[in-house]
Amino acid sequence: MLEISNLTKRYGSDAAVLEDLDLTVEGNSVVAIVGASGAGKSTMLRCINRLVEPTSGSIKLNGSELVTLKGAALRQARRKIGMVFQGFNLIDRLTVMENVLAGRLGYVNLYQAVTRRYPQADIDRAFALLERVEIAHYANKRADALSGGERQRVGVVRALMQEPEILLADEPTASLDPRTSEQIMRLLQSLASEMSLPVLINIHNVAQAKAYTERIVGLRHGKMIFDGAPEDFTKEALDAIYGGIEAPDDQLIETPASGPRQGARGVAHDSF
Repeated sequence: MLEISNLTKRYGSDAAVLEDLDLTVEGNSVVAIVGASGAGKSTMLRCINRLVEPTSGSIKLNGSELVTLKGAALRQARRKIGMVFQGFNLIDRLTVMENVLAGRLGYVNLYQAVTRRYPQADIDRAFALLERVEIAHYANKRADALSGGERQRVGVVRALMQEPEILLADEPTASLDPRTSEQIMRLLQSLASEMSLPVLINIHNVAQAKAYTERIVGLRHGKMIFDGAPEDFTKEALDAIYGGIEAPDDQLIETPASGPRQGARGVAHDSF
């Protein structure tokens, strides 16, 4: 369980990027975080894994307070927080397998990390996960030879190699074409269910958020102004979050081509 209480983040004397944010995520929930650029979506995710230091507030993961951790304790906690990035963050000159095994760096000693001599159990798990996301045949291929969707699948597997207790995805589909982005959203949805893993997805495409997640959280100017089920995310909620501005992309309020939402309820949701 993720429990965020009164989370605030300021940079110097500027206005708060996040202000008194409260959020609880349980079980294998897939939660979309939506909002205009600058709303605080990425900052929130980065506060959770401490890539950004919160100004104040509490962040607990399965009862462990993350905000006060330092040194070795912080490194150990980060092992349990998987992160999927918009820009993939792969090492292009390394193979898919080497990139995936980088997810185990927090578990191996310095010699194993430098020489990339990982335990056989880690290698076996990497192959199994690559097979699960249907790219095991690329295991020995350089990362820079893959398509965007394939690279993002590598990023997802690398995060899962950490054996995380939560998965954070920061705009995981922003660099992908519409069809591939839906494939990645379906994959994240399926993995959350299979692994009983809570997933937080920072996303601009509200149509995909409605189709592939169980809950939508809307931020504006660092404050939460919507928290509810996709079917409750109305045109009024959209206007409140984005301030009545034009939709950030042409897919924002359209139902994805795949139509039905594949979540636990298995119910299709109409567009606005």
